[in-house]
Amino acid sequence: MLDLTEFRKDLHRHPETGFDLGRTASRISDVLKTAGLEVTEGVGKAGVVATLRRGPDDRAIGLRADMDALPINEANTFEHRSLSPGKFHGCGHDGHTTMLIGAALDLAADNTLDRTVHFIFQPDEENGLGAKAMIEDGLFERFPMTAIFGLHNMPGMSVGHFATQTGPFCAFEDNFVIDIRGIGGHASMPEIGIDPIVLGSAMVLQLQTIISRSVSAKDHAVVSVTGFETDGARNILASNVRLTGDCRGFSDAVSDRIESRMRDIANGMAQAHAADVSVGYSTSFRPLVNDPEQTALAVRAAASVGTAEGNHGRVGFSEDFAVFLTERPGAFILMGNGTEGPSAMPLHNPGYDFNDKAMKSGIEYWKAMAKAA
Repeated sequence: MLDLTEFRKDLHRHPETGFDLGRTASRISDVLKTAGLEVTEGVGKAGVVATLRRGPDDRAIGLRADMDALPINEANTFEHRSLSPGKFHGCGHDGHTTMLIGAALDLAADNTLDRTVHFIFQPDEENGLGAKAMIEDGLFERFPMTAIFGLHNMPGMSVGHFATQTGPFCAFEDNFVIDIRGIGGHASMPEIGIDPIVLGSAMVLQLQTIISRSVSAKDHAVVSVTGFETDGARNILASNVRLTGDCRGFSDAVSDRIESRMRDIANGMAQAHAADVSVGYSTSFRPLVNDPEQTALAVRAAASVGTAEGNHGRVGFSEDFAVFLTERPGAFILMGNGTEGPSAMPLHNPGYDFNDKAMKSGIEYWKAMAKAA
């Protein structure tokens, strides 16, 4: 019998990032092949889909876990800490993967299951590229399913507690780069140049008016300037400034509004200062929108194995699972990771660790979901 805790710790010791998941995918595939599931590797470059065929395609569902780690150094010193410098399972994907494997093994041995289940192990969630890659590789055509479900651990939430929200649940993430080109020169003679630092500083403040004056108060949104780079020096006026940042919200309409106003502000202020400007704006993650019917099913499944909160409210982080939900109805739910120790550290914190005591509730949730959906 597979020791799931040791399996999870092994994944934690050997984190892999992005689409470079050879060891991780191989370990998953070997375990599930041995259990008799149909295993397809290399879906979307590095994804794994394991199928437990117990019914017709028109009742099949998909259960998804993410496999990739983060490109940061771990600060923990316990025995199962990362052995790969600059790579670390700081978001709990090692736990997500292990819980889905545990559910697949239990369901494979359960003769009462009467539907086909596709266990989807996704690559490159952290960069928001894995779901798109799997879809473009024919995920939903090769593995027909009527609905798809996802789960993420939540530090600070009690083990055994689940929480979700109908409709918009996780935010989109947009990124921007604003390049300002002025005329640099000697710091003692600013009047003969065009100072992009003054313009950039004013622009940082003006960008905040997008939220306060161009987005309705009922539509939560955030614009954050996270970088201010120049090519100046102590006695040299810069010629160039680059502003970089991050935007969040819960609808495509808000994303479009932020981009439009950002371009208006940047172009208008550049004209007023006689500078040149260019704005790059892109979306890394779409807003995650839960289907009402599938969310109700997920809440009932969660309530059968723990406590469930169906009106948790929206959360500000982003999740690549949103892309799957543009193709099939489904729901995404949060699962408590604990309130003490490394399991309560924020996601992406160097001191975080998935809580093995939470594993049982996640496995039981997936099993209930397979039978309830």
